[in-house]
Amino acid sequence: MLGDYVGIGRHKSSRKVSDQDSLAAFVGTRASHVSQTALYGYLRTRAGTRFPEMFENPDILQSINIAKWHIWLACVSDLSIFVGQCIHQSGKIPESTIQQLLPQALAQVLAETGEPEEAGKDFVAAREKIVQRIATCDWSEEGDDDSVFSQSPDALFYWAPIADELKQRDEAIVKNSVRYRWIAVRNSLRKLLDCDALAETLRAAEL
Repeated sequence: MLGDYVGIGRHKSSRKVSDQDSLAAFVGTRASHVSQTALYGYLRTRAGTRFPEMFENPDILQSINIAKWHIWLACVSDLSIFVGQCIHQSGKIPESTIQQLLPQALAQVLAETGEPEEAGKDFVAAREKIVQRIATCDWSEEGDDDSVFSQSPDALFYWAPIADELKQRDEAIVKNSVRYRWIAVRNSLRKLLDCDALAETLRAAEL
């Protein structure tokens, strides 16, 4: 039931990240996976056996819809930064090229979702903040660690439709649950990112 309901991402792909399309696919699918498992895992833990009932209450369902989209945006933002910093650290692609590539890949990811009505009135503004974050990123100052995964833990804690008094007890655990999920994604990127092929593809596109 839950798998059919979510519907904001595609299945994870194991293809090499060697061009803009595969880069966008990696960001989109992994962000969807992390956002979905984090949000629904937290809701399931807090609701227990009443978890399915949450999807039958129109008000709660509306809050869940808004939450899933905002958490997804934050995941896309964090992962885009991490991908960019990994490409930069390879030393095989100029920073000026990365400054063009990442915003273009981000635009490709965001174009697939458009402006979902269920995402709420703040979705467009939140999306623009992410675009600005990527566009103004100084890739030379970023390091290959988990420090860039800052927005997604905060987004889950803020947007999850859980009573505030319960959230306060959960803050550290909830935020760490998101950080933990990024470990596998980071390892996956290191295996799949082919900067030689990516550099060649980008050079060919300039011809």
